Amino acid sequence: MLTRKQHELLMFIHERIKETGVSPSFDEMKEALDLASKSGIHRLITALEERGFIRRLAHRARALEVVKLPQQATTAAPPKGRGAFRPQVLEGGGATASSSAPVGAPANDSRELPILGRIAAGTPIDAIQHERERLPVPETMLGAGEHYVLEVQGDSMIEAGILDGDYVIIKKGDTATSGEIVVALVGEEATLKRLRKKGGSIALEAANPKYETRIFGPDQVEVQGKLVGLIRRYH
Repeated sequence: MLTRKQHELLMFIHERIKETGVSPSFDEMKEALDLASKSGIHRLITALEERGFIRRLAHRARALEVVKLPQQATTAAPPKGRGAFRPQVLEGGGATASSSAPVGAPANDSRELPILGRIAAGTPIDAIQHERERLPVPETMLGAGEHYVLEVQGDSMIEAGILDGDYVIIKKGDTATSGEIVVALVGEEATLKRLRKKGGSIALEAANPKYETRIFGPDQVEVQGKLVGLIRRYH
C-alpha cells in the first residue's frame, strides 16, 4: 500500500502526463505536494519506482512513465495544474465517495459530518448556512482537522469531476495552496472554485469553459476550507 504522499505524487504525475504529454518537473512536484525541498520528491519517486508504479526513461529529461495505478484509484476529468483535486473512488451501497486520502481503514468506520447547506459551482449563491442534517462519511476520506459537507449546485466544476447534486467534503481552514479547490467567500456569497494566486490578485477558476475566471484583490476573498473529497448518491 502506498503512503498518502506517494499516492498524491503518483496521481499528480499521471494526470500531468495525461494532460500535457510531459511529466512534471521536480519543482512542480514539490509545490504540488507542498514539500520544503526536492529531496523529499526524490525519495518518493524512488519508492514508487521500487514498487513498480513508475519507470524512469533513460536519455530523456523529466522522463517518468506511469506503469500502473493503485487498484482502487481512478481519476476524473484532467485537473488544471498544480494542487488539483485527485479523487479516489470507493464504490458500494449505491453511492460513490471520492477522496484524495488513501484507503487505510474499514469501510464501515464513519464519522457524521454536518451538511451546512448548498455551495455554488457556478454563479455564487448565498453564503454557507447553518447545519441542516448530518451525513456519515468514511473515516478513510478524512484526516486531522474539522470537516463539513456542502451540496453542490451548478455545473462549473464538471471537468474536475464535481457534478450538480454531489456532496463535497471540506476541510475547514482559512488558507490554501494555489491550484487547490476551495470554498471561497466573496462578500456575502460562497462559491466552490479552484484558487490561483497571481501576483497580488486571487483568481477563482471554474472547471467548465462556459464560465469565466473571476479576479479579486487578496482582501476580497476569504477561504472557508478546501476540498478533500466528495460523495455522489445514485437514486
